[in-house]
Amino acid sequence: MEDYIVRLVVLGVISWTIAFVAVRRMLPNRSFNFCNRLVSTVHATLAVILSVLTVEDWRCPVCPLASRSSPKQMKTLAVTLAYLIYDLIFCLLGDKRINLDNSIHHLVSIVGIGAGLFYEKCGSEMVASLWITEMSSPFLHLRELLKELGYRDTDLNLIADMLFAIIFTVARMICGPFLTYVTLSASNPLLIKAMALGLQLVSAFWFFKIARMVKYKMTKRTKSKAAA
Repeated sequence: MEDYIVRLVVLGVISWTIAFVAVRRMLPNRSFNFCNRLVSTVHATLAVILSVLTVEDWRCPVCPLASRSSPKQMKTLAVTLAYLIYDLIFCLLGDKRINLDNSIHHLVSIVGIGAGLFYEKCGSEMVASLWITEMSSPFLHLRELLKELGYRDTDLNLIADMLFAIIFTVARMICGPFLTYVTLSASNPLLIKAMALGLQLVSAFWFFKIARMVKYKMTKRTKSKAAA
């Protein structure tokens, strides 16, 4: 791994931490989780933008496969690696109840991105994976932010739920399996292949949880309308 990437990751962890502290000071009456989700929303938006900017050929966004990562790709991945390290630590320290599946997702992502930066390979596939996984994240955080702002069980919260569910499904259950297939098919290091498969399995697990959430929300809404 290049020295400048290591420095960027360390600087990134410090920067994300400072951003969280700044948000906490600006919003002292909001919860730890609320402030952390605001930082997470900034990261998700930044990750999607940086991922788009690293695409070399829009006719084939994941090309060239199994190739040496470009400096742009490595910097983009380093920013997200720093965020994931920050977020894992803060979630473990701040949450009263540890979210096991979220922790596993973070660990798989950290190991996967770390391996990609170490081998300096498969940057196209990893940046595409970053774009896929972060596309739905702003809506994931929005639905939780709205609840704390007093919009639980409102039409606005339902719209955020549906947008999150739709984007997650398209990104992770349609684009995700294709990207996993090309990553496994290409001559990538075994560790990166394992992490790609692991991330897709975590996504599938979350998909079923989200499907249950949507079913519950729609059933609850139908019953509420019937009662009215």
